[in-house]
Amino acid sequence: MLKIRSIKKMQLLLEVARQEKKRIGFVPTMGSLHEGHQSLLRKSKKDNDLSILSIFVNPKQFFANEDFALYPRDEKKDEILAKKEKVDIILYPSIKEMYPDGYKTYVDVEQLSNVLCGESRSGHFRGVATVVAKLLNIVCPDKLYLGQKDAQQAVIIKQMVNDLNFPSKIEVMPTVRENDGLAMSSRNSYLSMKHREEVPVLFKSLKLAKYKILKGETSAGQIIRQIRSNITQNTSGRIDYIECVNAETLQPLRTLTGRVLIAVAVWFGRARLIDNIILRIR
Repeated sequence: MLKIRSIKKMQLLLEVARQEKKRIGFVPTMGSLHEGHQSLLRKSKKDNDLSILSIFVNPKQFFANEDFALYPRDEKKDEILAKKEKVDIILYPSIKEMYPDGYKTYVDVEQLSNVLCGESRSGHFRGVATVVAKLLNIVCPDKLYLGQKDAQQAVIIKQMVNDLNFPSKIEVMPTVRENDGLAMSSRNSYLSMKHREEVPVLFKSLKLAKYKILKGETSAGQIIRQIRSNITQNTSGRIDYIECVNAETLQPLRTLTGRVLIAVAVWFGRARLIDNIILRIR
C-alpha cells in the first residue's frame, strides 16, 4: 500500500495506470475510518484494478464554532483498516497543497445545497463540492463510491459530476449501521454514554415512518409529526430538521409520492447526527 502526500506525484502515478488500461476506484474520506468506509473500500477493490482512498479533513466545509480542530483523526488506525481492505494507494494531501495561497475558485451547486443540512450549515456544501471536484481532477477515477447516510451530499455530487461533465461514475452504497440501528459515523465518538443509549431512536423512528407509509399514510406532515414526537418523547436530542423531500430534487413534499427521502438531523450534545431512508411510493 502506497502512501502519497504529493498531488503531482499522485497524478503522474495514475496517468501511468490509465495508460495501462487499469480501472480506478476512489473513496474520498476525512479519515477516522469505520465499517461504513470499509464497505465502500471493499466494493472499490472488488470492482477495480486499483483502489484509491483519500484522507483529508477539509477546512472549507467547516465554519465558525464547528468541530474542525476537534474532528477525530487517527492516521495509524486508518492505515490498518485500509490495509485490511487491500487499498492500493492512500492520498494524504495537505491543506497547503489543496488550497495554496491565493486560492479563489469554488464550486457551488445551486438549490440543492441550500436545503436540509445546507439550511443550518450555510456554505457547507460549497466546501464539499469544491473538495470533491478537486479530488476527482487529481484521481480521475472510473468510479466514485459514496455512502447513503450522507444522502444530500450524494445528490449534490451526482449533480456536479453531471453538470461539469466529469467522466466518473458514481455508486451510492447502503448505510452501514451498528447492531442497534445507529448509522456509523466518525462523529459518533462525540456521544456521551447517556446520548449513546438514546440515539437508536432515530432509526427506529424512520422505520416506524416507513411502516406507516407502507400501510397507506401519504401525508408528509403526519409522518414528520410522528417522527418528531418519537424523538422528543424518547431522547434529549435537539432537532435540527425532519423533512420529507423528493429524493432527486430535495424539494419538500406535502403528499408522499415517487421516490421519497425522509431525512433527520438531531443534536446530541456536540454530536450532530444525520440519518435517512429512501422509499419509492406509487
